[in-house]
Amino acid sequence: MLLSHPSCALHNPGPGHPESPMRLAAVLSAFDTAPLAGIARVEAPPASIEQLRRVHDDALIDRVFAAAPRDGIARLDADTAMCPQSLDAALHAAGAVIAAVDAVLQERTDRAFCAVRPPGHHATRIDAMGFCLFNSIAVGAAHALAQGLDRVAIIDFDVHHGNGTQDIFSRDARVLYASSHQWPLYPNTGAEAEVGLGNIHNATLLPGARSLEFREAWAQRLLPAIEAFKPQLILISAGFDAHRLDPLAQLNLGPEDFAWLTHALVLIAERHGGGRVVSALEGGYSLTALHECTTAHCQALFGMR
Repeated sequence: MLLSHPSCALHNPGPGHPESPMRLAAVLSAFDTAPLAGIARVEAPPASIEQLRRVHDDALIDRVFAAAPRDGIARLDADTAMCPQSLDAALHAAGAVIAAVDAVLQERTDRAFCAVRPPGHHATRIDAMGFCLFNSIAVGAAHALAQGLDRVAIIDFDVHHGNGTQDIFSRDARVLYASSHQWPLYPNTGAEAEVGLGNIHNATLLPGARSLEFREAWAQRLLPAIEAFKPQLILISAGFDAHRLDPLAQLNLGPEDFAWLTHALVLIAERHGGGRVVSALEGGYSLTALHECTTAHCQALFGMR
């Protein structure tokens, strides 16, 4: 199942901003040809205020709503900006993950990909930052917990650490957060000593790291931790900016690396969670890499390898 919404293509942080509407076009183009062209498409609903409140303070929600401009661009910080359509896009991005979680829990599908923007994993409980307004993957995880799940794993292979997701769940043992990311790099969080209640697992990669280092970090450290957690649901923050072509970072991965990890996660989900996996787009700022990596990731996600 593919979930998206037209508003996500209208979010525009301004000329020259790397988080451009063209990113979504590159992602969706992966679904224009076989075999992904056969994936069912669903228009995402918006998240409600009550659903956002599960992970965000009222002050953040109120700030984002109040900042939405009637025209032009409004800046929340140096990197994070809104146009008139941005609020609607952020609500539908979070709503897509919620709808995808409902779909897998209700057994209408095993796996889903949310082609949405703006990204979300830098949004903390109290701050919108790093191109992110609301933390869509965290909203989806909280929704799954509200439906009665006890063990939800969030997997983040974006090149930037998901500081917001870690902030929201670092004291909630029902959620495991596992991340590989370049170090040092924005937002300068995600040290391996940051472990929360034992539910936080960070693997840092030095600039220039390639497939070998990436796969070793997951195979030797992160995947065993996820396996031991026995997640009832796996959520993926699917950022593709660790690709060698990405202009905002210095890792050297290829589409085959994301496919390898995705396949491993699907196998864990099949062993412990009925095969339930929901993935949502985060970063990735090379249009070529976005298309190639979305194709590889989603073919592995939907069992088309």
